[in-house]
Amino acid sequence: MSKTVPVGVSARHIHLTQEHVEVLFGAGYQLTEFKPLSQPGQFAANEQVAVIGTKGKFDKVRILGPARPASQLEVSRTDAFSLGVKAPVRESGSIEGTPGITLKGPAGEVELDKGVIVAARHIHFHTSEAEAWGISDKQMLKVRLGGERGLVLENVLARVSDSFALDMHIDTDEANAAGANNGDSAEILD
Repeated sequence: MSKTVPVGVSARHIHLTQEHVEVLFGAGYQLTEFKPLSQPGQFAANEQVAVIGTKGKFDKVRILGPARPASQLEVSRTDAFSLGVKAPVRESGSIEGTPGITLKGPAGEVELDKGVIVAARHIHFHTSEAEAWGISDKQMLKVRLGGERGLVLENVLARVSDSFALDMHIDTDEANAAGANNGDSAEILD
């Protein structure tokens, strides 16, 4: 049985705490939805911020909502180099010991003391799909990524939850290397 999953290319983005949303956009401010994302309840917000590193800056970095318990900037390795930060590859939410960055919004600035990561490539599985395919949470997988210059990726993290929808997330560097696009398919090899 083929274990095929849809691919989502994750461009640079940021997750913010409600406190940081209010510093950047004003007291009581709530994020507004631009479009829904592949994971239930998640959305790309209309709101964007500037991200300022020691070497470079990105304007209009999209915020993903809803607000989270910790602020976290997810970039590709190329983005990290352009900003002048040494962002480690980490699972989303694992931000201890990571570098910080400056954020600028229309109402203020935030100096993050940590939270810049290159997100580990991963696949979201609903619990029922993971069980049917014999995959457990945190398992590392090997995946064939299609595209003009297809690749086999190792160390693809399985993330399993009742609240997830099946979707593989890779960053723009990985997608560009394979010539892959949103909506392409990947095949789990083991």
